[in-house]
Amino acid sequence: MLVQDRFSPQKSSNLNPNSNQKPYLRTNDLPSNRFTQTKNLDFSVWVSDNLYKIVSVVLLVVTVAALFFLRNVGDTAALLCFENKARDLEKIEFPRVDWNKITPVADKASKFANFRSEKWIVVLVSDYPSDALKKLVKLKGWQVVAIGDSRTPADWSLKGAIFLSLEEQANLGFRVVDYLPYDSYVRKNVGYLFAMQHGAKKIFDADDRGEVMDGDLGKHFDVELVGEAARQEVLLQYSHDNPNRSVVNPYVHFGQRSVWPRGLPLENVGEIGHEEFYTQVFGGKQFIQQGISNGLPDVDSVFYFTRKSGLEPFDIRFDEHAPKVALPQGMMMPLNSFNTMYHSPAFWALMLPVSVSRMASDVLRGYWGQRLLWEIGGYVAVYPPTVHRYDKVEAYPFSEEKDLHVNVGRLIKYLVLWRSDKHRLFEKILDLSYAMAEEGFWTDKDVKLTAAWLQDLLAVGYQQPRLMSLELGRPRASIGHGDQREFVPQKLPSVHLGVEETGTVNYEIANLIRWRKTFGNIVLVMHCSGPVERTALEWRLLYGRIFRTVVILSEKKDVDLVVQESHLDQAYKYLPKIFDQFSSAEGFLFLQDNTILNYWNLLQADKTKLWITNKVAESWSSVLTEDNNADWLSQQASMVQKVVSTMPAHFQVNYKETSNNDKNLLLCSSEIFYVPQRLISDFVELVNLVDNLEIHQKVAIPMFFVSMDSPQNFDPILDSTIYKKNPPKNSSTIYSAKVPAVHPWSVSSEQEFIKLIRIMAEGDPLLMELV
Repeated sequence: MLVQDRFSPQKSSNLNPNSNQKPYLRTNDLPSNRFTQTKNLDFSVWVSDNLYKIVSVVLLVVTVAALFFLRNVGDTAALLCFENKARDLEKIEFPRVDWNKITPVADKASKFANFRSEKWIVVLVSDYPSDALKKLVKLKGWQVVAIGDSRTPADWSLKGAIFLSLEEQANLGFRVVDYLPYDSYVRKNVGYLFAMQHGAKKIFDADDRGEVMDGDLGKHFDVELVGEAARQEVLLQYSHDNPNRSVVNPYVHFGQRSVWPRGLPLENVGEIGHEEFYTQVFGGKQFIQQGISNGLPDVDSVFYFTRKSGLEPFDIRFDEHAPKVALPQGMMMPLNSFNTMYHSPAFWALMLPVSVSRMASDVLRGYWGQRLLWEIGGYVAVYPPTVHRYDKVEAYPFSEEKDLHVNVGRLIKYLVLWRSDKHRLFEKILDLSYAMAEEGFWTDKDVKLTAAWLQDLLAVGYQQPRLMSLELGRPRASIGHGDQREFVPQKLPSVHLGVEETGTVNYEIANLIRWRKTFGNIVLVMHCSGPVERTALEWRLLYGRIFRTVVILSEKKDVDLVVQESHLDQAYKYLPKIFDQFSSAEGFLFLQDNTILNYWNLLQADKTKLWITNKVAESWSSVLTEDNNADWLSQQASMVQKVVSTMPAHFQVNYKETSNNDKNLLLCSSEIFYVPQRLISDFVELVNLVDNLEIHQKVAIPMFFVSMDSPQNFDPILDSTIYKKNPPKNSSTIYSAKVPAVHPWSVSSEQEFIKLIRIMAEGDPLLMELV
């Protein structure tokens, strides 16, 4: 009846009197049972005139039948697809925005109107403060803004946090508030804008159940990308060698190949092999930084229900020493909203959509943001475990992820192929949001939200970044052997179909995994006296498998090979720069290229102590100098005493316990030594005391070591080093795979490097794969 009433014919008075309509088709002449008169000779005319009615009724019946069938059989994917097709029939209006007439929005309503901070943490709170949140507010230098929703207790309060209730959010004057549900975490959109309005340069997107490891975000993320505090590192990057690969599971890189993140297309779950090789990219544009979570990582309901064993909470651990890794243009990964660092050039990418299911909002935001990030030359980087999240043993239904499992694979393919001819970033952002609505990935509500969001960004003073040329679609440089970087992930204990995996990936790489676990956060600093154009890549290939990175120094700088200039006689003066660059490293191992390191024999070393060859007689010695300053040794001793006289008490006491005679000069060849992280600040302080004095490396290093700690506290790991001042012509005769290091050894060509690899394969058989 409702349908018939909606499509009832017009009255006869509205008909054109001059029309050629048949008399028996006039409304007032139709009998009440006209639908039963099937034998009318003018049936075709009747069908023609009433076609829209018939089509409407048929569509209604089919729609009702289809919805009833789909909802009863629970085929969520089919229902979503059907609903998307129905939305396609609706015309979506493109928002018109006058970008030059955006009125500034100042905070005049809250009591924090004059407060400013550059580093913010945004969380949504639906319950009283958790223990994790109480720890978050104590992070030095970071300001927490807690966003309330309709479930938040009215008396919510936490010292150190700025709390914004629903009423306070409404009074801020942001346009996006009109589109946000009252009971959803997407209300964090208000928190992002509030942080920007109050001076944010970095925003850590978090939740109230994750504890930051070691209580220091700066230890894990690259909080500073520019300026003196920036690390200026070269990052590993997934290879773009396969143009057909558009999505990656980062958990494999960090040691968990049987775990996958929420938002990874299910068809990609089985891709568990590690990378054949990586490339590298200069740091500084990782504007979105995704952290990995220990405990309960970001997994979907499929993983949660199929890998769960009873009511035991998940406690999954990732490799803390695996290097961070960047994604090239054309490759994406799932991002979440509870462990992600955003830098100001990517603040526009914080917008959480509102028309998709709850567990899909941040994932769709992530893919949408990654595609647009390429337009400004930025990229996403993934970091080793940064937070620990506790599993509350509470599941969430598959239906809340329906937008992921049905659409996400298609979305990734669409985004990689999407192009826009707009000339400003915000215009491209709106263009993509509109295109995604037309494709059914979200609705026109998110198109309107995007327009409101972009206007709010401008209103709080945000400056949209400039566009950069897009690399997609253009021929890329081929990846040569010298551009390839190797990293073999660990295989950590995991959870697979309710059974814990404790074995290694296979026997062949078990040792490599163990060495990488031990030394994966140790930086190897290698000084090359030979021709770096012939050996730099080989040294990185040999030792880069084991250590976090290999920094190569030489007498001559080589930009193409990333070789830094440093003169060997005072190489120690360059080390503080490297310490700053890799401030999160456990320690730094210095090695000259005339000494071979058998890393497999260093497993028992204490990485918190100093290592040096002080018990190797031919390497370490004490010389009694003369009174005059004519000879080199006397000059060095004089400068040493000058430095010692300016040392703080604890350094001076340590030094004089070892060398109590002013004329006694300690010498060490210093081809190999190790400084732990706990003594880095002491080392730097001693370098600063030397200042412009030309103290030689062989004199400075032993002076530093005995000043930092007593020799009896040095780790003895290097005591058995083979050290020959006058080696035989055939150096291979002095080599042994059972000692920590062998000196001397000369490698100046690829042939000599291959010879070395074959000899070292006695201790590391996998090295034979390199030749």
